Amino acid sequence: MRASLSLESSRLRMRELDVDDLPFVSSMLSDPEVMRFYPRCLDRDESLAWIERQRARYAADGHGLWLLEERDTGMPVGQAGLVMQSLDGFPKVRYAEVGYLLHRAYWKRGYATEAAARVREHAHTSLGYDEVISLIRAVNEPSQAVARRIGMRVIGETIHASLPHLVFGAERQGATG
Repeated sequence: MRASLSLESSRLRMRELDVDDLPFVSSMLSDPEVMRFYPRCLDRDESLAWIERQRARYAADGHGLWLLEERDTGMPVGQAGLVMQSLDGFPKVRYAEVGYLLHRAYWKRGYATEAAARVREHAHTSLGYDEVISLIRAVNEPSQAVARRIGMRVIGETIHASLPHLVFGAERQGATG
């Protein structure tokens, strides 16, 4: 059974991941180019655990990473969504992180920016988050460009998954911190 629709943008549909998505997710998470800014590639069992973590996030937080599909074709292209993070050295207990990851065949089409912008809008307008972040490694210039295009700026640094990351942030317009 397919999960219900979560969000749409002009070219993309974002829905909850389910176990039927394992072939695509495993292909994406095992690709060395896709995972070059992550600690390592994931195998099939680790990809299944990744999906199960997202499903646990849907239950606990009401969101997680969603599967990105082209609206016109239904083809999966990647993932985007909101993941709750705790950051050392930052004042809040938990932050909503806008995350995005595309399979290599779908790079350079503007999908990451489109999905991240829609997720940011959803976080601010539908979920009421005054601030969202993105954790991006300093060497990951493509992801930094996406964050900047959706109005984020560097607000600090942290260690995440044992690696140094820049913390990009964006406040909801009109939010008082």
